[in-house]
Amino acid sequence: MRNTFVEELEWRGMLHDIMPETENHLNLGPTAGYIGFDPTADSLHIGSLVQIMILMHFQRAGHQPIALVGGATGKIGDPSGKSDERNLLDGPTLEANITGIKAQLSRFLDFSASQKNPALLVNNFDWMKNYSLIDFSRDIGKHITVNYMISKESVKKRLGSESQVGMSFTEFTYQLLQGYDFLHLYKNFNCSLQMGGSDQWGNITTGTELVRRKVGGKAYAITCPLITKADGTKFGKTEGGNIWLDKQRTSPYKFYQYWLNASDQDAENYIKIFTFLTKEEIETLIKEHQETPHLRLLQKRIAEEVTLSVHSKEDLENAQRASQILFGKSTSEDLLTLDSSTFLDVFDGVPQAQIDKSTLADGLDIIAALAGDGRLLKSNGEARRALKENSISVNRSKVDENKQINASDLINDRYVLLQRGKKSYFILEFV
Repeated sequence: MRNTFVEELEWRGMLHDIMPETENHLNLGPTAGYIGFDPTADSLHIGSLVQIMILMHFQRAGHQPIALVGGATGKIGDPSGKSDERNLLDGPTLEANITGIKAQLSRFLDFSASQKNPALLVNNFDWMKNYSLIDFSRDIGKHITVNYMISKESVKKRLGSESQVGMSFTEFTYQLLQGYDFLHLYKNFNCSLQMGGSDQWGNITTGTELVRRKVGGKAYAITCPLITKADGTKFGKTEGGNIWLDKQRTSPYKFYQYWLNASDQDAENYIKIFTFLTKEEIETLIKEHQETPHLRLLQKRIAEEVTLSVHSKEDLENAQRASQILFGKSTSEDLLTLDSSTFLDVFDGVPQAQIDKSTLADGLDIIAALAGDGRLLKSNGEARRALKENSISVNRSKVDENKQINASDLINDRYVLLQRGKKSYFILEFV
């Protein structure tokens, strides 16, 4: 028997808070539910992937998922979980961000009209743009008291004595605007459920309260836990910043590596949250992983599943080849298939030198390539000794002092990888 939507979230560790009677309501038959996405950038990051997975599970359970892009609320910024006020975005930036997010969501949710429960994509700017402050205050504001609004945790933290910045009226109104989104979707799209991260509980329940007070309706709420890492560092972050879903911001190789580098403890959580593998498949995989942890079966499967869903099969295969290269299990042919960005990602931080491409016309002598100021080796003598020791490789292939580098050695028509031993690398860039 197929799990219900709530049961599915529960065993996967994706259920934090749920309003009473929500599960019974969902079991009565198909309904619509929504999650809002804040357009603070032109791409979502992997923190948003949790919410996307919830909408995908919702659609798979036969319900209608609604993805709301906050074109109106994005002009303000959600104060939930924030210690200070966000910078306000200008119109063109906000519009570009919304366009980017819409394109990404289309990869995960089925919006086709042929579906019996097609996903919907809505922008709250469409119903807020002509709503005057006077009308909004009269029609909506009178139904929610200030006492109710300041009782929310996100507001109390910012108004408390430990806060140095307080809260502007702009941010204070955010929960009321989000509450109105729920009311609008309830009235116009038969949407009875809002979902989100656990930090959104206050905003979501303001919406359910507004539905009750304004139209006498019954609306429901579900939140999922905020994902944390076992070592205490923030999920979805590296030294280089966020892990984005846009390959222009985070390359498929770096994306793949993020999941591959997960700890065993984190991997046991991630495999449930970020894949659609069944409970039985996951239990089997975890058992196999625990028996042979050095093989990192969990991490490899997660990296494969998530990279494939966010990017493409070609991107996944490229990332897998690149990973093999990183660990020395590759050939010169593998290197030559890499695109420039992936090649530079793999050998990030390796010293480089530029050489005029015309030097390849008659072949570049290996000693000239290796030796010199700022090169892999300091002198011609050191280069000759290393070559006689058989410790020099060009693009992973061992070479001797007769080697001439030519155009056929170029990776992506631009680079050559020099290597001494196992760990000393140098990149020649031909321009």
